[in-house]
Amino acid sequence: MAIDRRTFIKGAVATSVGAMLPINWVFAQNRPSGMTPLDVSSLTWSSAADLPDYFKILNTNPVNAYPPEFMLDPINTPADVAFIRWNGQLPDFANINPKTWTFTVDGESCETPKTYTIDELKSKFKTHTLKLTIECGGNSRSEFFPNAKGNQWSNSAVFCSEWTGVLVRDVLNDCGVKADAVYTGHHGADLHLSGKGEAISRGVPIAAALNDDALIAWSMNGADIPYMHGYPLRIVFGGRPGSVSHKAATGISIRNKIHDGSKMESPAYSVPTYPVAPGEKVDNKDFKIIEEMIVKSIITHPQTGTEAKLGKPLEVRGHAWAGLQDVAEMHVSFDYGATWKKANLSKPANRTAWQQWDIELDLPQTGYYEIWARATDAQGVTQPVIQPQWNPKGYMFNGCHRIAVRVV
Repeated sequence: MAIDRRTFIKGAVATSVGAMLPINWVFAQNRPSGMTPLDVSSLTWSSAADLPDYFKILNTNPVNAYPPEFMLDPINTPADVAFIRWNGQLPDFANINPKTWTFTVDGESCETPKTYTIDELKSKFKTHTLKLTIECGGNSRSEFFPNAKGNQWSNSAVFCSEWTGVLVRDVLNDCGVKADAVYTGHHGADLHLSGKGEAISRGVPIAAALNDDALIAWSMNGADIPYMHGYPLRIVFGGRPGSVSHKAATGISIRNKIHDGSKMESPAYSVPTYPVAPGEKVDNKDFKIIEEMIVKSIITHPQTGTEAKLGKPLEVRGHAWAGLQDVAEMHVSFDYGATWKKANLSKPANRTAWQQWDIELDLPQTGYYEIWARATDAQGVTQPVIQPQWNPKGYMFNGCHRIAVRVV
C-alpha cells in the first residue's frame, strides 16, 4: 500500500517520540496505541511535507506556506504558525553547526571587515530582545483585482514574534561605517534554485541599519530559531518588507551604493513611482524600492463563519501595525462601512511590534453580517475600505480585512 511522506512522518513520530519532542512526553506510557503527539517542535521542519495540515502550501520548492488568519490570535506568534517564505533552496540544516557558523561584515564602505562566530556575537555585544513584525511585501496579494502574479498570499503572511540577538547597529559600528555608506546588502546560505548564486540578497538604507530596532538574532520566542525561520542566525528588521529579514544569515555588506544583489532589481519588491490603472504595464525604470510597510490590521477572533447568539455581545479582536509608525486608532464596522465603532487599542511592546485591539459588538438582529476592521496610523493614514492603489506585482495590499458571522 502506498504511503505519503506526511503519513510516514506522523508514524515515525509515534515510534521515535523521544528524539522528536523538545521535552519528555509526560505519561507517554499511558497513551493509546498509535496516538501521535500534537505538540511536536517546529524546530526541525525541513520541507513542505513536514508542515502541519493547517498550513496552506503555495509552493514546495521553494517552500512558501501560510496559516489561517485566526491562528495568528496570540499576541506573540508561535513559531509553528508563522508564515514561511523562501526564495531558493533550503540550506542543509542537518549539517549546520551553530558553534562554527560565522557572520561576516564587509563591503566598500566597511572600514574594518570582520567575521564573528555566534558565541562571539553573544559575548562581545549587548543582547536585546524585541518583538518585531515581519510581513511579506506580497501579503494579501490574492485580494488584488485584476490578479497580480506571484504567491497568492491570504492576509496571514505576517507575524510578530520575540527575537533575541544583538543590534545590527552595534555590529556595523564595531567594523566601522564609512561616511560614503548608502545601503546594506544581506547574505545567507540559501542558494538559487539552480544551485548557482544567492537566492536573494536584499538590504536597507544605511540609516535604517543604524537604528535601534533591527537585530542579528539567534533566538525566536526564547528558543533556537526553527529551520524554516532561519536557523541558526537571522537578520530581523521590523516594519520593513520581510525579504530584508534574511534567514540563515551569513553576513552584511556595507555598500557605497544601493545594493545590487538578487531581488533588488525592478520590479522585485518595488512599486510604480506614479499611480497606474489596474492591469497597466509599467516600465522597469518607473519603479521604486519598497522601504517600509504600511498601515494594516487583521481580525483573528472570531473565526470567519462563526455563529453568534442574538442578544449576546460578540467579542472581536485582532492585531494592527503600520510599518515604522504606531497605529493611533482602530475602528470596526458591521454595516458595510455605513458606521464605524472605535475599538480598544493597546500600545506596542516596542517600535514596530504589532498592537492588539478588541471590541464587543451588539449585532441587532439575526442573519448574516460582515465585520470589517480598519486601522489608522499616527500620521492619520487610514486603510482603504476595499482595494488600495493597484500595482503590477501585487505588493502592499492593505484593504480592510473582513470576516463573516451569522447571528442565530
